[in-house]
Amino acid sequence: MAYDKFNTLRSTAVPLPIENVDTDQLIPARFLKATERVGFGDNLFRDWRYNGDNTPKPDFVLNNPIYSGKILVGGKNFGSGSSREHAAWAVYDYGFRCVVSSFFADIFRNNCLNIGVLPVQVSPEFSEKIFAAIFADPNTELEVNLPEQTITILATGEKETFEISAYKKDNMLNGFDDIDYLQSIKPEIQEFAKHLPL
Repeated sequence: MAYDKFNTLRSTAVPLPIENVDTDQLIPARFLKATERVGFGDNLFRDWRYNGDNTPKPDFVLNNPIYSGKILVGGKNFGSGSSREHAAWAVYDYGFRCVVSSFFADIFRNNCLNIGVLPVQVSPEFSEKIFAAIFADPNTELEVNLPEQTITILATGEKETFEISAYKKDNMLNGFDDIDYLQSIKPEIQEFAKHLPL
């Protein structure tokens, strides 16, 4: 398994109502030397989280103890900029399993799907409802149901559907990356190969 299976996630959420959050803000370029997926969470939003002397910035949301959870709610155009996979790795390694936004950069969205972070794109109107609910009560829980492709604000029951490709959905439900998927259909591949002309 490349990562834990994703089925239904019920969690509080961390609000980040900032538009155009790019991958250099998610994980600054100076932290891209490692090639494994671990250890990047410590530097997620590094320059927004810490001062130059490595002391936490108290006004940044990840340093605010009233907000926590496995869901990050971002502003419009989340994950823009470079194609670095490390941005998605940092999100996952920090502990987020789902990012919600009214718009994602395509490459960031695909990088998330490849490592087990579910990008849930909602309408701008529903995004505002989510932010309002969290700011009114940081203990507000969201439910992300991948089989049904719905996201629900549990306090109010308001919900919206989201799109995901059938292939990526199946992989996330099984905890597969692309290699795991190929391994899962190895018998079919081998049988097909038997009938190919040499």
